[in-house]
Amino acid sequence: MQHTLNVKAFFFNAKTDYLPYYKHFTMKLDADAKATEILKNIKAKNENFAYPEERLVFKINQLVVTGEDRVGEIVERLGSDLQIDPVLSYRSNHCLIINDDDFMQRFELLAPYATQEDKAYYESLYALHYASESSKFNHDYIGDAILLLAHRMISNGSEHKAEILEAIGDPYDGLNACEYENNLFDAQDHTQTIEALHAMTEPAAKNRLLEKISQKLSKEAVAAHTIDTLDGQGVAFYAAHSQTPTQAEVFEAIEAAGCHVVRFGREKKLCGRSLIGRQENLAYLKAATTLLDALDSGAEILIVADEDDLTMFNKHYAAIQKRIGREIPLALVSFENFKQLATQSAA
Repeated sequence: MQHTLNVKAFFFNAKTDYLPYYKHFTMKLDADAKATEILKNIKAKNENFAYPEERLVFKINQLVVTGEDRVGEIVERLGSDLQIDPVLSYRSNHCLIINDDDFMQRFELLAPYATQEDKAYYESLYALHYASESSKFNHDYIGDAILLLAHRMISNGSEHKAEILEAIGDPYDGLNACEYENNLFDAQDHTQTIEALHAMTEPAAKNRLLEKISQKLSKEAVAAHTIDTLDGQGVAFYAAHSQTPTQAEVFEAIEAAGCHVVRFGREKKLCGRSLIGRQENLAYLKAATTLLDALDSGAEILIVADEDDLTMFNKHYAAIQKRIGREIPLALVSFENFKQLATQSAA
């Protein structure tokens, strides 16, 4: 089976260009073709396009793919309108070719304690390193890959456990900055590994104390943005931690209430909740980015699926707004509260 692809490709040459730009291409590829063929087609049509011959990873519609991913699977998931970007645009030297010196620089943190096998394992995590969601919010973050290596070395019985934990323990750019989430097309969940590292470095009692201090310092919910009417309101749905209620159920209820559904990019991205007690500044930035994304997409009301997420937003609303330097006039409600409001409005 063939697919007709409408491709928008990133162009930039650090030697000649001040800003990046995009060019559009149309091509037909078999479903079994590798993602590399997309790049080859662009290169055949425009010789200025460039991509790495080795360690080929890049973004399609903001998900990190490798050259081995299949076109059919990409189209099935993302559609036929594709945007091609480097894994990190700000590191681009020439189109999809990036300065990736940081990857092996991170390895140097653990190199004194690592074997050749450890190094080979780390190098296998190249795509995961650049797919890190945490790196979007902190460019100095040491990276998910080095944390996975640290856990592997400790689990394998390294005698340097204390040194390894110290090496990844920078309070701002190390383990504490990680709320594990990656943007790989072939998603990989290493949340439990990261939590295991936290358990090694932060006793539960300390975590509970930090959480209490954080809650005490943060003002109570300013969710002072009340809902006067539901009629015609733009309503978005945030569900990063919960699959209940379902998206279809919520969207149906929104439309039945005379409102319109608002979609936004971070509707299933983590909001910084797990960073409370470790890295409040980063937690508030992630929460603010999520709420502003909903607001700027046209939402006036945000239904929050998970009660703990809703509590986090409300409890730290003042700090979240202060972190971003902007008021966020968004009404936050649970799905049950939204249904009650809908019933009252209809009465």
